[in-house]
This record gives sequence, C-alpha cells and structure tokens, in this order.
Amino acid sequence: MPPTAPPVPSTLPPPGATAVLVLADGSVFWGRGLGASRRTVGEVCFNTSMTGYQEILTDPSYAGQIITFTFPHIGNVGTNPEDIETVVPAARGLVLRADVTEPSNWRATRHLDAWLKQHELPGISGIDTRRVTRRIRDLGPPTGVLAHDPDGRFDIPALVEEARAWPGLEGMDLAIDVTCRQTYQWDETRYVFGEGYGRQENPRHHVVAIDYGAKRNILRSLASQGCRVTVVPATATAEDVMRHQPDGVFLSNGPGDPAATGAYAVPTLKTLIDTGLPIFGICLGHQMLALALGGETRKMEIGHRGANHPVKALDSGRVEITSQNHGFCVVSETLPEGVEVSHVSLFDGTNQGIRVKDRPIFSVQYHPEASPGPQDSQYLFQRFVRMMDEKRG
Repeated sequence: MPPTAPPVPSTLPPPGATAVLVLADGSVFWGRGLGASRRTVGEVCFNTSMTGYQEILTDPSYAGQIITFTFPHIGNVGTNPEDIETVVPAARGLVLRADVTEPSNWRATRHLDAWLKQHELPGISGIDTRRVTRRIRDLGPPTGVLAHDPDGRFDIPALVEEARAWPGLEGMDLAIDVTCRQTYQWDETRYVFGEGYGRQENPRHHVVAIDYGAKRNILRSLASQGCRVTVVPATATAEDVMRHQPDGVFLSNGPGDPAATGAYAVPTLKTLIDTGLPIFGICLGHQMLALALGGETRKMEIGHRGANHPVKALDSGRVEITSQNHGFCVVSETLPEGVEVSHVSLFDGTNQGIRVKDRPIFSVQYHPEASPGPQDSQYLFQRFVRMMDEKRG
C-alpha cells in the first residue's frame, strides 16, 4: 500500500506558538521560535548526528535546506568561533525537538540562540521531529517554509503557497552561491587538543582546490598532510588551475544538483583529467568527477545526512563509519569502462566512491575530514599525497 501524506493539523496557533513549519502538502507544525525573527523557504531534510551541530549548520552543502535534527539536545554545548566550516552559514533554518538550554562546555563562548540571530538563521523548537523524519522517510524531502514571529502572526494559506512555489533543489546550481569569489591561500592545519589549529610551514606538495562549497576542515586535512593549498572558485577554468602549477587537484564538497553545476564544471574537469595529475574529490566533487568521466547522477528518494553511515571499501572489505550530507548520488551502472566502484553504502547499496584504473584519480561521496569513526577515513588524504609523491617520482 503506497504511503500517504499525513493529515493536515489545525491551522489555528496554540497558545504560546511563536513559530511554524509549513510544508507544501499543507502540513502545519507549531512550535516556539528561536534565532532570527524571519521567514525562510527550502527543502526540509533530517540529520541523525548526535554531535557537531555547529559544523552542520555551517556546512555549505546545506545551502537551500532546512535541517531537522533528530537528536534532541541541540545547543547544549553552545557555540564558539572555532567549530565552523564557513563564515556565513548556507543552511536556511533548523527544526528542533527540545528548547535550547544554557550551554555547558568549557569551549562555549555564545548561546546557540544568539549565534543564530547573528547569522540571520531562524529556528523552531517543540516539534515532533520523529513525525517530521517519518514523513521525509516515507514521502521524500518536502519543500517547507519556516516562519518565526514573536507576536505569533502567521498567514498559513500564504505560507503553503510559498512552499509550493519554491522550485526545489533538482536542477538548481547552488555551488555558484557558496563558492569563493576570488583565489586565496590556505595553510591552517587540523585542531590539536590543548593547542588549537596550527600552520603548515614546510609543505611538500602544492594542491589546487576547486571550491564548490568547501568545508574548512577538508582544507585543514590537506594542509596537515603536507600540502600548500590554493583555493579557486567553482567557475575556474582548466587554464586557471594549471596556471598555479599544482602537484594535484582537489574537488570539494558543495550543495545543489551536480548536473546543474556540471554545466560549467565538467568541461574544466575533462581537461584536468587529461593532464595526468592526481585528482581527489569529495561529495559534490565526487559527483562532478563521475560526470566528467561519463557517468550520471540522480536525486535520491532519501538523502544521506548524519555521522553514523557505514561504508564498505571494496578493495579491503573494511567498513568505515562515515559522516555524510548529500541528496544526489552517482549511478554506478552508468560508469564507463576503466572506472570502477571503490566504496558502497551498507545502508542502501548506493555508490560511495570511484577509482580510475589507469590514472591517479579517485573520489568518495562521504566526508573523511569529519572523522566520526573517529579516524576511519583519514587514509584517503594520505592516499592522495602518495599519488603526488609517485607522480613527482
């Protein structure tokens, strides 16, 4: 029996309601507002991570999305200026089960509510997040409008129409919105407890990273492996990349439909593939590489977002616990001869990695820099460096 949309709740706000989440199918979820007092529209997704909410909210891959956190204790460790992946969050808003409590962590410098207001991000708490998650699981990620008004004034029919009018992520190029505007250098290394972030002062290799929405910790991971990193915009041409005389090319994570971003990114990558340089891609970078090699991507019925996703490396049989955030995937059956699947999801069997057999080129769908394992996937950065070592001879 096919799943059906949930019944539409009453559109009359209950006492004390200062925020509402309205879906395109007419579903209405009342709650208490937090963060910025404003309205936002986007694709409603869910994330199952138990930690790292500040990194999640600042991950550029969440552009265009309203994040439902399945873990109830969001905000309990506050916020700080170090645990961010980009300066300006790209997410549209957040949905929580419990009210945000006072922070209890020695690194906290600010309450989550104040941090959200600073970044103009609206949120809603007091929501049955299990119900929202089941709705996404059964019917796919819906378009929704999250509205926060301290006076509790909402035009529900207008909000429903706004949700229905939003075009959705399929066919949408969001990398162009979150990429850097100009080339810059990166040398900050990964966080060391008691010491903070360091600097790479003796790099062995020069990597050009194409920024489709790069997370800072990916760049830190490259720097920690002995790389001097030059970051270029998503629209950089092959000539722009090669002008820097790199030892290797990195393709970053990012948001949106890979086919839309591929309109300008794929021609660049095809030329870079022909140079013979080592190439390593993550997330959207993985999907861009697959398209450039002749494969296809598709929108997933249920995206992968969380820090508990098991992935199997086919060459070793080893299982990695990974962090993921994607709503599109590479279709393994479309990969051409000479390109093989290297990793698969143990949740649904979808593609999680590819490797070119006769060239130093590989990519993964998940986020090895996030380290939920905690160090299960750091070997991928080491593999990239070994490829550059071998290329140099």
